[in-house]
Amino acid sequence: MLQSQHMTLHEQIKGELKIALKAKEQVKLRTVRSMLTAFMNELVATNRTPQDILTDEEVLSVIKRLAKQRKESITQYEENNRPELAVPEKEELVVLEEYLPQMMSIEEIEPIAAAKKAELGITDKSKMGMLVGAVMKELAGKADGSDVKMVVGRLFE
Repeated sequence: MLQSQHMTLHEQIKGELKIALKAKEQVKLRTVRSMLTAFMNELVATNRTPQDILTDEEVLSVIKRLAKQRKESITQYEENNRPELAVPEKEELVVLEEYLPQMMSIEEIEPIAAAKKAELGITDKSKMGMLVGAVMKELAGKADGSDVKMVVGRLFE
């Protein structure tokens, strides 16, 4: 991945397109093209021109959404016994995850969730959703939502 102090993530990813083209990396090329298309759609959706550049936060938000779509597709294909269709999705997911910050492990989430439960004084399982929301807010993009849900669920067992 290109790193520069002055380039935004959006500009870096635009640069990755040329690199992938020259290197004939088909998976990376396909994935970078889909990211750039999603960035353009995001710009248009927020009343900006396709020439504008998204902020790094917006770029990460779009990439997270694309990664989530790939994960959902993989699950669907595997559940419907179509592993050959899941393969390109898995390849693209690997490329997308290169751009995302490393997610916290379940072991790292557990003490934070337990501390938040104590801090908020939640003892009732009916407030589990509130606790998941509070933990997600605290970990802002550093933890996968399904992992947080699982950890919080365990706290009430």
